[in-house]
Formats: sequence, structure tokens, C-alpha cells
Amino acid sequence: MKNAFILAIILMQFAAVSCIPYKDTLYLQNKSEATDTTRVLLEQQKPYRVQINDILNIRIKVTNQDNVEIFNPIGVGDLNASGAERAYFDGFTVDLHGNIRIPELGYINVLGFTASEIEQRITQRLLEDQFKETANIFVTVKLTGLKYTTYGEIGNKGTRLLYQERANIFEAIANSGDIPDTGNKKDVLIIRQYPDGQKIHHIDLTDRKVMHSPYYFIQPNDMIYVKPLKQKSWGTGTSAIQNIGAVATVLSLITTSILLFQRI
Repeated sequence: MKNAFILAIILMQFAAVSCIPYKDTLYLQNKSEATDTTRVLLEQQKPYRVQINDILNIRIKVTNQDNVEIFNPIGVGDLNASGAERAYFDGFTVDLHGNIRIPELGYINVLGFTASEIEQRITQRLLEDQFKETANIFVTVKLTGLKYTTYGEIGNKGTRLLYQERANIFEAIANSGDIPDTGNKKDVLIIRQYPDGQKIHHIDLTDRKVMHSPYYFIQPNDMIYVKPLKQKSWGTGTSAIQNIGAVATVLSLITTSILLFQRI
């Protein structure tokens, strides 16, 4: 019984060490300031620049709208499609050369340009080839949603599409089922697409300084990877209560085994 008591103490210490600290489960902690009322200024988001495989929604309006029906291919694909599928059929996909193909205007290079810059380029081509100033051309260019992918230790893995122009990392995670206690909130990886390839960025969601980060707002085609904490690989519980319950079960089995052996 003495050995069982010593073993119980060892197991209890292991349970205390293996549980996940409370501070590791909290978002936006004030780690560097003395008060909780610190004003945090958001990092100014730079305009997004179009990349290969992006899908653009382009709409052209003029005084006589009948003259631009060919430029606005609404519903020319699958009439039963909706949401992301509709965007795919009605939008203009940026090809591997960074071009989109618009009826009558042909190929226009958009790689690395912002939405407003693409609007100006299309307007200029229309004035050169199709219309005069008196047509009052109005061009709008938008991404057909904000697509991102989550994987790792997160509630719902997979690709999601938000129909808004910008979203921060917390919105993206909330739409993916949140990060469980076994996920590492201190080192979340953002794999971001650039014209010259992919880059990995690290952000700490437990520190409110994350709102200063240039990666606080996600971009189209971002991949968000949440690493599991070591406690998950140990197979222990996430809290002291869970660990004590596991220890109690193990201790009960050991005690029962010892008593059985003593009777033999």
C-alpha cells in the first residue's frame, strides 16, 4: 500500500503538469500593459493585389445599359448554381499568365493590381475601343468572396468563403468552429500566397498586440494552420479535473491489481 501511495503522488504531480494552463486558452491578453483598458490601434490594411486563380466579379454600366449586356455575363453558366458556384460561372478567373478575358476587349492583365486599378484599366480600354466619354462608363471590380482554408487543431477544417471585403483572423476562426483548448493559440501559422510563392507567418492570438500585426486581416487564399499542444499527444485531459479523474482510474486499477496479487 505504501508503494501505491507513492505512485499516487507521482501520478497526481503528472496530472498537474500535463493539464493545459488557463492563460494558454485565452485570446487577446494584455501581456505588456498595466491595465485592461489599453487602446489598440488596428494595423491599416493595404489594398489587396490580385493573384493567379482569383475570381473577379466585374460589372459595367453605361447610359444605355443594353450596349453592355455582353460584358455582364450573368447566369450564362449553370442556372441552378448558387453561392460560390455562381461566382465561378459568372466571374472572370485570373489565368496562369495573370490575365482575364473580357468579351470584345480580349485579354487584360490584372496580376498584382488592386480592384480600383483594374477598374481604371477596364474603363480606359472601353473608352479606347467601345465608347465615348458621353457614355458615362461606371465599372466595379470585386473579388467574388474571401476564400480561406483552415486545418490542424480547429473546430471545422476545410475551405470557406466569406461574402465580405475583409475579415480578421478571429472572424475566420469563429467561422471555422473556434480553436479547442488543445490547439496552440500562441503560434498560429498563416500561409499566404505571393506572386513569388508562399510565405509562412506566425501570430500569437493570446496577445492583444496581434491587432498590430500586418497579418491580423486575412487575405484571399490564406491557409490557417493551428498546431496541437503537447498535452494532446500525451493523451491527458485538458483540465486538472479531467486529469485527476484519469489518475483516479489508473490508481484504482493498480490498487485492485496489488490486492489481487497479495491474495494469491
